[in-house]
Amino acid sequence: MSKSLPSTNRSLPIALIRAREGVMAPIRDMLSETSITEQQWRVLRVLADFGRMDTKTLADRSSLLFPSLTRIAATLRDKGFVTQTRDDQDRRRQLIEITAAGQRIINDHAPQAAQIAEGFKDILGAAEYETLLDLLTRLDPGAQD
Repeated sequence: MSKSLPSTNRSLPIALIRAREGVMAPIRDMLSETSITEQQWRVLRVLADFGRMDTKTLADRSSLLFPSLTRIAATLRDKGFVTQTRDDQDRRRQLIEITAAGQRIINDHAPQAAQIAEGFKDILGAAEYETLLDLLTRLDPGAQD
């Protein structure tokens, strides 16, 4: 005997997709005035937060599949927003680092991105906003501090 599925109004996967679209809409609006995509923004944000890193770690922290990151990193490199170098110890390992131009994209849009985040805090309240982030982290098998 199988249990019936919850209503789509109470389905976690569907609720997460709907919430993602609600969260990403203002980010997409912000990025529409730039030359970068939301995935490229994520990569630049991770690099701005953590500094130079290998492509596998960057893919994981950016929530991107490795082949997608490879393409995105090449595009960002061509735009002058990141550099790619080979690791001195392991020549197969690629290291990616944000450039001054890439950091400028982050810096130029940081106030607007912070304002967007504050809007979500206003909707949820600061405590519930933090609780939501904590709960979502618990569902992320690859979560890092």
